[in-house]
This record gives sequence, C-alpha cells and structure tokens, in this order.
Amino acid sequence: MQSLNQLMESYAAGQRDFAHSQLLEAEIVKADLAGIDLSRADLRQARLGRTNFSHGTFREADLSEALLWGADLSGADLSSAVLREADLSGAKLVQVNLAKANLYKASLCGTNLRQANLTETILYEVDLRPSLDQGTDLGEADLTNAELNYAHLSGATLAHAILVGAKLCRANLSQQGWGGQVPTDLRGADLQQADLSYADLRGAWLQEANLRRADLTGTDLGGAQLTGAIMPDGRTYT
Repeated sequence: MQSLNQLMESYAAGQRDFAHSQLLEAEIVKADLAGIDLSRADLRQARLGRTNFSHGTFREADLSEALLWGADLSGADLSSAVLREADLSGAKLVQVNLAKANLYKASLCGTNLRQANLTETILYEVDLRPSLDQGTDLGEADLTNAELNYAHLSGATLAHAILVGAKLCRANLSQQGWGGQVPTDLRGADLQQADLSYADLRGAWLQEANLRRADLTGTDLGGAQLTGAIMPDGRTYT
C-alpha cells in the first residue's frame, strides 16, 4: 500500500492509476492531481480542499465526510461514488459524472454543476443553496430520477435542467431561504413525472417549464412565475 508521499511522488513521475488506494483522513490541499485515477479508493474524511482533480476518476470511491471545498472536479467521473456528508462547497463540478452517486446530506453550496450528470443520484437532504458570494448552478444538468427529497435548493439555478422523474418531495425551491432576494430558476426545466409533492416553490421561476404528469400534491406555488409552463394536465399556463 502506497503512502501519501509515495503517491505524490509517483504522480509527479507520470503515474495516474492509484485505484484502491487507502487514503483515510489524508490531507491533500491545493495540489494539482488532474487526471488521477482513484477508483474504489478509501478517501473517507480526507481533506482535499482547492485541489485540481479535473478529469480524474473516482468511480465507486468512498469520500464520506471528505472536505472538497473549492476543489476542481470538472469533467471528473464520480459515478457510484459515496459522498455522504461530504463538503463540496464552492467546488467546480462542470460536466462531472455523478450518476448513481450517494450524496446524502452533502453540502454543495455555491457549486458549479452546469451540464453535470446526476442521473439516479441520491441527493437526500443535500444543501444546494447559494453561498454568500456564489450561486449554485445546475443549469442544463441531467437529474433524471435523482433523489432530492428534502433538498435545500432555494435560490439555485436549474434553468433547462432535466428533472424527469426526479423525487423532490418536500424540497425547498423557494426564494425565501436566501434573504428572499434570489428566486430559484427553473425556467425551461423538464419536470415531467417529477414528484414535487409538498415542495416549497414560492416565488420560483418556472416559465416554459414542463410539468406534465408531475405530482403537485400540496405544493406551494405562491408567487411562482408560470407563464408558458406546461401543467400536469398538459395545458399551457397563460
């Protein structure tokens, strides 16, 4: 088993395959590890803040309670990874693959998830609210069948995101949770067959969104902008 120092030396020498590495509680901060392969690695409680992991591979890795604040994971493959209660605040996750990953109670405040693949991802009680200095961007992300029950999404950007069949029961998508100033942007989002039961959508922007066959049981749409949206019964809201 390689030590952390050996891993860093091997990476500097050109090696990229570090699958199955045991890096429990490792500290790798502000490093450049672009393209690294840490598939099935044990990175529980690791401190990885502001490190460049762009285009890296973390398939089935365990990153439970890891600190990844400000890390660059753009284009990385984290499919089926475990990120339970991980802190990804302010991370760059553009075009990241998080399909079937487990992000239970993870913090994603102020992250850039534009065009990310989050199909069948577990995002139960995840925090996707904007940070004080940066919004959370999920524009054009694929969240098909994602688990977002009880998620905190107030003020997030989800314009043109794909949320077909997503579970958003009791999720907070209102503008009220962040000073009441920034509406949650769901313009043009595809929410067909999504479960929005008892979700809070007060003040949300839903213009041109597709809500066909979505479950709006008990949903609070007070003040929401729905012009041009396709409602659950197939009629267009005018």
